[in-house]
Amino acid sequence: MKKKMRPRLISVDKAAKYLGISPKTIRNRLGPKAKNPFPLKPKHIGKRVLFDVIALDSYINSLPAG
Repeated sequence: MKKKMRPRLISVDKAAKYLGISPKTIRNRLGPKAKNPFPLKPKHIGKRVLFDVIALDSYINSLPAG
């Protein structure tokens, strides 16, 4: 039985779903003039903007509880 590998890098849309926020929120906060920049820097492969799942997990773990 093959074990399905979880991708390490995910798209903005999938990262937003993973975090429970809107993709538009991430895109707006990635812009160079963003007043409140997104706390994680994405990886760029060609024209694709991708987020590291490990970095997303670390970010989630750093958020205050409650």
